[in-house]
Amino acid sequence: MEVRPQDRAGEAPAPGAAPATPAAPGRSLGRGRVAALALTLAVAVATGILHWTNASDLLVFVTGGVALAGLAWVVSLATEAIGERFGPAATGVLQSTLGNLPELFVVLFALAAGEVVVAKTSILGSLFANALLVMGLTFAVGARRAEDGVMRFRERLPNDTATLLMLAVFIIVVLGISDRIGDRASEHQVAISVVGALVLLGVYGSWLASYLRGGRGEPALETAHVRSPLGLVPAIGLLTVAGVAAALVSEYFVDAIDGAAEDLGLSRAFIGLVIVAIAGNAVENVVGVVLAAKGRAELAVSVVKNSVAQIAAFLFPVLVLLSLLFDDRLTFVASPVYVGALALTAIGLWQISGDGKATEFEGYALIALYAVLATLAFYE
Repeated sequence: MEVRPQDRAGEAPAPGAAPATPAAPGRSLGRGRVAALALTLAVAVATGILHWTNASDLLVFVTGGVALAGLAWVVSLATEAIGERFGPAATGVLQSTLGNLPELFVVLFALAAGEVVVAKTSILGSLFANALLVMGLTFAVGARRAEDGVMRFRERLPNDTATLLMLAVFIIVVLGISDRIGDRASEHQVAISVVGALVLLGVYGSWLASYLRGGRGEPALETAHVRSPLGLVPAIGLLTVAGVAAALVSEYFVDAIDGAAEDLGLSRAFIGLVIVAIAGNAVENVVGVVLAAKGRAELAVSVVKNSVAQIAAFLFPVLVLLSLLFDDRLTFVASPVYVGALALTAIGLWQISGDGKATEFEGYALIALYAVLATLAFYE
């Protein structure tokens, strides 16, 4: 390989050559990404226009779904850039927080309209979608990407997530049994749910503080690293805009679901547990899989696992407390079928990912569990 004079240490540039300057790698999104960003923004705006002009629910439903998919890609792009600076722990928490904004708005709008069933099933559906479908896809893609067919990541986050999920499931199971047998405690479901929500938030806050502190300085087990085309400040701005836009588009999307589902003949249980849940969590649906496909196992698992932990131990209890402002209150009481499914989901997640390893087959197993649950919801 030819070595230019200015590349040799201690040698001056050749006569007439331009002075050598330190190479600073440039960051450029490229025309393709810029076009995709513009298209995503256009579809999101179009969804809002269609919503406010009372267009067909089916049309709003379709455009809203496309917009959410595009916004999910935008968030994945920004998350990678932030991960270069802060690492998987803080980035996963930040991305999961913004990624769950649509679900927060979906439930609040449903409670305001008196749709308690839709509100509750959408939260439970978010847990199932992230813990089974998205996590399964992430494991399957990540394992296929790994040279030895095994996706590797630190054990701490999966085990912590399983603990937080088990705590939430414990409260749901206890209240569910109490409601079914009709004991004296069943007359105070709101009060018990409020206490459970405060306890969950306290434990989640304690975990979050220790998780962020412990994540500093720990080497990320990334199998590959590709430098993001975004700088830190643009990435934070893009992530914020995409998160807010996803929340707004989700509102329009959900408002159109009833009309579209009626035309398609879908049940309300299927709407809440599958369609609304997947739409509200479109960010995680794409981000975890995209990162896993790029070999960034640690960040991929951090994004999805943080989302599961946040829904179970942060979003759900926060919504329980916020529901006190509405006439219809949200509680942790759930149908026995979904209580059992939640318990088995927590156990399955811990069994598969507790050792910090996942194979393609294990990813497919989680997806299969979700497929059975979605089929059950379809016939509810």
